[in-house]
Formats: sequence, C-alpha cells, structure tokens
Amino acid sequence: GVLWGTGEPRRELLYSDDAAEACILLMEKYNEPDIVNIGTGEDYTVKEIAETVSRVLGYQGKIAFDVTKPNGMMRRLLDVSKINALGWKATTPLDEGIRKTYEWYLKSLT
Repeated sequence: GVLWGTGEPRRELLYSDDAAEACILLMEKYNEPDIVNIGTGEDYTVKEIAETVSRVLGYQGKIAFDVTKPNGMMRRLLDVSKINALGWKATTPLDEGIRKTYEWYLKSLT
C-alpha cells in the first residue's frame, strides 16, 4: 500500500469502547461548562500505525510513503488532563483496538 507523506506525522487513536466509557463517566460526574477532551494522551507516527495495522491484519505487502503528497498537520494530540483527573484513562492498547475493530468488521460482512 502507498500512504501519503513521510509517515512521520503523529496521530492519537482512541478505541470506541474507551470513548463510550469516558462519555458515561462524564454524564455521571461532570457538570461544568468547560470542554473536556477524550483521548489516550499518547500518539504514534503514521508509520507506526501502518505497521501495527499490517501486523494485526497479517498484511505481508510493502508499505510505501509517497513523499510528494502532503503530511498534513505534524501532530494531533489532545490534552486529557481533565478527564484523567476525574479518574478515567483509556485502557485499550493500539494493537488490541485495531484487532477488535478488524474482528468486528469481518463479522459485519457475514
């Protein structure tokens, strides 16, 4: 597969069940007008994400980066200190979230 850019931009990914748990906690414990970010507080390079997806899915092909295409924003990482202070922290590691999402996708095809 060919991905745009250098693979060096960093992205934060959050598994959907973790997001749902955070929303429930906020509905139960948070009653302020301020915005609360929900995220992992960790980011990975696009290259690391692509390699993890490849490993989890068993993709044997080569991953190439088209450096003539734009990288986009170099870093997207949320400040999750407010929600962490409320006692919530994302618990699903990147590879597990990708595996669970892939398994869900395969089941949805049948």
